[in-house]
Amino acid sequence: MSSIDLKSLTKEQLREIEQKPKSKLSKILDKVILFLPVFSIILALLEYYYVPNYGNNLITDVYGIFLGAQLIIFLVLGILSFFIKRVYYRIRHIAPFATFVYILLMIYDYATLKTNSLLLPYFPWVDNILNAMLTDQAYLLDCIKNSLKLLFTGYFWGVLIGLITGIACGYSKIVSYWISPFMKLLGAIPSITWIPVIMVFASSLFKGAVIVIALGVWFSVTMSSYTGIKNIDVSYYEAAKTLGASERQLILNIAIPSALPHIFQGLVMGMSTACVSLLAAEMIGVESGLGWYITWQRGWAKFSNMYGAIIIICIIFVVVNFALGYIRKKVLKWQEGVIQ
Repeated sequence: MSSIDLKSLTKEQLREIEQKPKSKLSKILDKVILFLPVFSIILALLEYYYVPNYGNNLITDVYGIFLGAQLIIFLVLGILSFFIKRVYYRIRHIAPFATFVYILLMIYDYATLKTNSLLLPYFPWVDNILNAMLTDQAYLLDCIKNSLKLLFTGYFWGVLIGLITGIACGYSKIVSYWISPFMKLLGAIPSITWIPVIMVFASSLFKGAVIVIALGVWFSVTMSSYTGIKNIDVSYYEAAKTLGASERQLILNIAIPSALPHIFQGLVMGMSTACVSLLAAEMIGVESGLGWYITWQRGWAKFSNMYGAIIIICIIFVVVNFALGYIRKKVLKWQEGVIQ
């Protein structure tokens, strides 16, 4: 097969070519693994509805509907996987972990709702948590909006300043001489350590929280940008200069594109730092947001509401990191196979 033919193949077709021929038993095992999430959800539903509850513990159909909806999704995807290879590979990849999660939920439900091994109010059962989220959904939506506003405002300023300082330090020895000491000093201290100081001098709690988040993001993006610029082969600059490239062209057309893999790593690390700083800032000073909501509900021993907010935070962070990874893959498509 020629190289032109290989380039025209999709990922799935290349994966099929590279895979060793599977035995009949292996193929059957793959099909079983595809439907493991379905089996685990059915077990969780049977446990939820047919195992007697402990004492006066009551249930609603919210958790049952939650599991039922996912059962339908996995059934449909499992059927589609027989006809669409892309769906097959995706489901085959996530099926073992999804099964593990549903089994954990079943064990947790048994330990709380059915046997009371994990005691209320510290360990509410899943149905209790979901109902708390639905009951307080208006307040939670407002907290989500405020948290996202704070998160992306701080992240934007941290990325912007981090890119400027990182690229400038990596490209110019003079700038690096003056900025590097501050990078080493501030980088050694977690951004949340500055919360008491920043909250005193900031004109508002919101601005103070933005500075805390931006400070953590700034260091991650600055260091990654700096490292990416410094690792560029000097011969690239020399070749461009012989063709008459200006300093501006060297930065925009060579330095920044070559450093993009490192920059995106810094963006992902910066988002993780921003999330930690966000929760810390909200728990200490901000008057609205998911971190503030968690502290508030914990103070009133409403652990169902608290766990609901934690679940929402986890979902938000997973979605944001997935979006960053998707953008990175699209921008760095030319490095596919190198950047994972």
